[in-house]
Amino acid sequence: MPDDPKPGKPGAPAAAPKNSPGPTGKSPRIDFGSIAGLVVALLGILGGLTLEGGKLRDVAQITAAMIVLGGTSGAVLVSMPLAVVRGALKRFAGVFREEVEPLGAVIEEVIGYATKARKNGLVSLEQEADKIADPFLRKALNLAIDGTDLQEIREMLELEIDLECEQAEAQAKVFEAAGGYAPTIGIIGAVLGLIQVMKNLANIEEVGHGIAVAFVATVYGVGSANLLFLPAAAKIKARIAAGRQRKDLIVEAVAGIVEGLNPKLIRLKLEAYAQAGAEKPKEKAAKEKKAPQSAPAAEPAKREA
Repeated sequence: MPDDPKPGKPGAPAAAPKNSPGPTGKSPRIDFGSIAGLVVALLGILGGLTLEGGKLRDVAQITAAMIVLGGTSGAVLVSMPLAVVRGALKRFAGVFREEVEPLGAVIEEVIGYATKARKNGLVSLEQEADKIADPFLRKALNLAIDGTDLQEIREMLELEIDLECEQAEAQAKVFEAAGGYAPTIGIIGAVLGLIQVMKNLANIEEVGHGIAVAFVATVYGVGSANLLFLPAAAKIKARIAAGRQRKDLIVEAVAGIVEGLNPKLIRLKLEAYAQAGAEKPKEKAAKEKKAPQSAPAAEPAKREA
């Protein structure tokens, strides 16, 4: 048998990447902002506790953590479909990882395709389209190359964007629900602790210690809600908004390529879109079309007066 090709030689299999690519085809990196925020919050709270003369073991209560985390998890499972909860747990990793691909890089990539398509036609992009790492851009270009009507391309891609965003929004609501339940479960834990305290009223020292331990559950509930669950939901929504803006930009770029627009005009359009952010160019155009129609309507009223 011939020897297997060594890495680096022609025909050798490519080495497996260390990080699996994300939805955009780019390897994600650690989101130091999320990690730093969590660390700073914990240091601030625990540092304040120690400065007041407290000790870390005062809030290190396994039973309180079990009550809060277990009760919150159960409440979330009751209120949310299991499939959505599973998806939310998978998406939670995205709170501490981010896919780095600035909109400027996306614009440069699609402008390259627009330039080639204008010179050699859309069919010239067929081989390159299959090699695109981003599945959404690859799908959009393949639809254009196959001669799909522009209106159908828009409808298909926008439907995919809407469905994906709705699914992600539902997963973000899982953490919002957890942030709502956790403080209440913490109060339940505190009440359970006070019930145990009431059994030992004869021993004043045990009563004081028991009350302190009982309120740890409240700290866990409020802390987990405001330091983890609600911030995670907000970060997921921010990721959703950024992903939608990026995909909307791709839709506009592919529409420009199908229409045969000058690449310079497409670039100006996409750069303006990237700066505008939330508002789509087609929505702006619709507003501009409606504006001139409303102005002449007031003229006859002036003449009649």
